Amino acid sequence: MAKDKYVAYVSTYTMGDKHGIKIYDVDLKKGKFVEKDEVEITNSSYVTISKSKKYLYSITDFGVESYKILKDGGLELVNFAPINGMRGCYLSTDYEDKYLFVAGYHDGKLTVLHLNEDGSVGSISDEIYHKGLGSVAERNFRPHITCARMTHDNKYLLVADQGMDHVNVYRFDSKNGTLKLADVLRGDIESAPRHIKISKNGRFIYIVHELACNVTVYDYEERNGIPFFERIQTVETTTGKTKDVGSSASALTFSVDYRYLVASTSGENTVVVYDVDQETGFLTKLFALPVSGDYPKDASLFPDDKHLVSLNHASNTMTFFNVDVENKTLVMCGPEIRVDRPNCITFQKVEE
Repeated sequence: MAKDKYVAYVSTYTMGDKHGIKIYDVDLKKGKFVEKDEVEITNSSYVTISKSKKYLYSITDFGVESYKILKDGGLELVNFAPINGMRGCYLSTDYEDKYLFVAGYHDGKLTVLHLNEDGSVGSISDEIYHKGLGSVAERNFRPHITCARMTHDNKYLLVADQGMDHVNVYRFDSKNGTLKLADVLRGDIESAPRHIKISKNGRFIYIVHELACNVTVYDYEERNGIPFFERIQTVETTTGKTKDVGSSASALTFSVDYRYLVASTSGENTVVVYDVDQETGFLTKLFALPVSGDYPKDASLFPDDKHLVSLNHASNTMTFFNVDVENKTLVMCGPEIRVDRPNCITFQKVEE
């Protein structure tokens, strides 16, 4: 029986290299990447794949770009669309692939764009500027939107504002592509919410906080048209030894089967893997171990849950590891790969 084949898309900042998206064949047996192709795009700070798995969307300077995913995993440009603001840092789609949400770190702006049936990005349907003053004057003195994710029922958009230490909950009008504030999940002062993930069944919300170096878990349900969020757990992302040296948590990533949740922490330069209880949503830390690189901006388990890759933004490398979740070990399994300013990674199943 043939094994599944995957490619990996790695988004990067372009400083001297005009190819912002790197494409790699994934060697599941050896736990490494083999360079396949690269795409010319400026400052691809984040990429996401449509729910249909047919299109890839990327941040770029002044807007977003859409790509058709070819059978072998290659990318074919569909179109570019402006966002009427500064370069975004994160993007995602709704669960019907009708809208694209773009988070703006620099200008605190959330942009909603139409998506067409051919995968192209259309016009802007809504745009919201966050306002206010944060608690950390030297960095978070104003809104910085870092993430925007739709709940699985396609009713509410969760928008993390790192500068304001909270997550706005917007009611989503899927007919018009507009948003209306419905609730606010207020984090601890100087916690800096960064990324959001949602469990496979849509019930549990996971928010990683950059400055607090922890993940909070919320139980979500809608009652009579009103969203309810109950905080049920908070777990650390660090080893607990070097949190005072300027550590900061980065992105969250689920394994393909949703059994594990991965986060990385700069400063101490570690990756943490949690076991996810599918019934309660609770996280159990399996291990937090070094990644052999500087500033792990993103990290992800391979689709087989037996290997892990770390994107080390400051040292310009990707490092690879064998993972044994039962014995809670992480062992480097090959040489690092040089890549300038890696920022985000996503896997895609392709045809043989």
